[in-house]
Amino acid sequence: MKIKILLALIFVNLMQAQKFYFPKTAVKDSSVLEKQMPLLASKLIAQPQFLKLKKARKIAYLDNLLRLQIVARDYKKSISTLSDYRGEYADHNMAGNKYIAYEFYSMAKLIESKENTSFPNALQKAFNKKYESLSDQLTTKVGIGVDGDVNDSRKLLNKALDKQKDKDSIDYGSALALCKSYLNYKTYSSLKPQIIQLVASKDQEKFITETKDLKTKSGNTLTITIVRKKENKSPLPVILTNNIYAGPLDAVFGKRAAVYNYVGAVVNTRGKRNSNDENNPFEHESQDIYEVIDWVSQQPWSNGKVGMIGGSYLGFSQWAAVKKLHPALKTIVPQVAVGIGIDYPAQNNIFMSYMLQWINYVTNNKLTDEADFNNFTKWDSINTAWYKSGKSFRALDTISGKPNTIFQRWLDHPGYDEYWQKMVPYKEDFANINIPILTTTGYYDDDQVGALYYFKEHHQYNKNANHYLVIGPYNHGGAQSYGFTYVTDSPIDPVARISIDDLAFSWFDYILKNGKKPALLKDRINFQVMNTNTWKHVPTLEKMHTSTVNFYLQDHKNTPSVFNQPANKSFVKQTVDFTNRDQKDSYHKVSKTDSVKTTNSVYFESEVLDKDLIISGNLSGFFNVSINKKDFDTDTYLYQIQPDGKAFLLSTHIVRASYAKNNAVRQLLAPGKEEQIPIKNSIFISKKIEKGSKLVLLVGVNKNPNWQINYGTGKDVSDETMQDSGQPLEIKWYNDSYVEIPIYQE
Repeated sequence: MKIKILLALIFVNLMQAQKFYFPKTAVKDSSVLEKQMPLLASKLIAQPQFLKLKKARKIAYLDNLLRLQIVARDYKKSISTLSDYRGEYADHNMAGNKYIAYEFYSMAKLIESKENTSFPNALQKAFNKKYESLSDQLTTKVGIGVDGDVNDSRKLLNKALDKQKDKDSIDYGSALALCKSYLNYKTYSSLKPQIIQLVASKDQEKFITETKDLKTKSGNTLTITIVRKKENKSPLPVILTNNIYAGPLDAVFGKRAAVYNYVGAVVNTRGKRNSNDENNPFEHESQDIYEVIDWVSQQPWSNGKVGMIGGSYLGFSQWAAVKKLHPALKTIVPQVAVGIGIDYPAQNNIFMSYMLQWINYVTNNKLTDEADFNNFTKWDSINTAWYKSGKSFRALDTISGKPNTIFQRWLDHPGYDEYWQKMVPYKEDFANINIPILTTTGYYDDDQVGALYYFKEHHQYNKNANHYLVIGPYNHGGAQSYGFTYVTDSPIDPVARISIDDLAFSWFDYILKNGKKPALLKDRINFQVMNTNTWKHVPTLEKMHTSTVNFYLQDHKNTPSVFNQPANKSFVKQTVDFTNRDQKDSYHKVSKTDSVKTTNSVYFESEVLDKDLIISGNLSGFFNVSINKKDFDTDTYLYQIQPDGKAFLLSTHIVRASYAKNNAVRQLLAPGKEEQIPIKNSIFISKKIEKGSKLVLLVGVNKNPNWQINYGTGKDVSDETMQDSGQPLEIKWYNDSYVEIPIYQE
């Protein structure tokens, strides 16, 4: 990884060294700008460093190329490149709507030139032609595909142009950024209003859409959007989604259900859209959704059966709904479900900085604050400012310039206490959930821990739980839509490139319409083994592996195998200085071509594997440690070093040591005493590890701007400051500690 970073820096320097003529008059004179942009884009396309990207990262190359071709006014080639890009992005035309705004623009420009007509006329013809070629499923996403923020794109363009004031040249990186911002403004300002109107007209032909405000028994207001196909005259099952992300997604989710021949119902949470109620995310879903289900199940267009679907917060909502199960709710399909209090806003009891960014995203207005949420530079600077200040984690909202009561309230609950427990089923509550459930998540899903928490608890407390799991090489977005061809820059197996939407609605057909059971669901657990192009099917999570090996904290150079228990007990000592906020990242070279980041970590490497093996499941085991403080946050990574020398991240785990045994009750460590920290709730993976690989295990301390910093005093971590740090943290990692790695064999 270090070598990759060095190469990237060299590449950036080369880009900055390469200069192109770009007159300073283009900054203020729009006519000059219009003449110069096609010339600049053409020069960029021909640059050797741009062509090298084709071999290094083809999908990124195609992404940039199609944009530059449009700016260069080579519209025909841009359409062809976009087709190639979509094919590279996902199989089976699942990405057939990707960058559809660019396609509309290019098609319209070609028609405008060929037929010597106005751009609006050309755009309407382009829209009609493209729209008719799309599947019903893809037509539902056309509106959101052109819903770019015109004002924001104008600001970004002006910002890029301002950098060129009083300059007659532009470097490669700045030129590429300028072309992209120019294209976005040009595209969205040219077509957004007209396309939105054309989509609305098509929707009126196909759907009956109603928006209503429901009054709950407690006097609160919830806005609900109902979408039905006009051709469906008889009552149908209702597919309900509870959506805090009020806005264009409401129509998308509603139309999605309708094109699969259901009634789509999308309800917004309190305080969103037309609701003037206080917006307190996660707190009222259980109560409110029960009343929504009661209402929709009694409408004339409903046959009395309700299913639910949605991902992330929308996945959490379904678990909130079954805490008090309504008789009309027949099934749920929670995708990448947030495990509230489990993996968000704290993962294994460590609060994340991201929580403040998200809270503002959903509470700044009645819809969502896209501009603020996507201002990554702003949020990185806020998190970095907090980190460098040494102030308490509670000060993060004040440092952001906007104190937040929700942020502070969440911090008041560092353990999994009643505040979190009352939001979703807890322990014996799961025994009362007897409806069929389909959970989907991924090996790269940010909420995998949460999704699997619900699954495990349901099966633990209900031995007859009719609950299926599909898990594969998907990230947070993929496991609630479709399998992207590339995840973390690596191609996934072709067999994993499925439509999660199709799977979900096949499930609804199976449960709500007596259809066929989805073919993929051959057992309760359905998991894709990466690097084998196969799915496996087992009855329990434990059956995902057939044996285990223990990776002990020892150096393979001093022992025949790191997988053998050490003959003599010893330890590796690690020191972490919490007052050092200018620490440079450190790396360990794992091969001639790659390195892994080892900042605040201790490095352990296995011998070369003499046979293939399949790692399948999640890491467990325990750490035997002694520290000079009362607490610390562990940080664990397991890598495969492939035969070609490249590092591949397999699994991670973080936990607050004082909550490792019980996430509801804090048990502080005794300074100087050897303690045992169990490894639970790590990330699941299933992957074939080739002969000739090595495994690398990093164990260490979680210390960075993305998470709370645990200074180890034993006080509430949210209240600790750098002044509490005292002496540097000293850890003795004993070599009889081990990470238990699950292995699958046929």
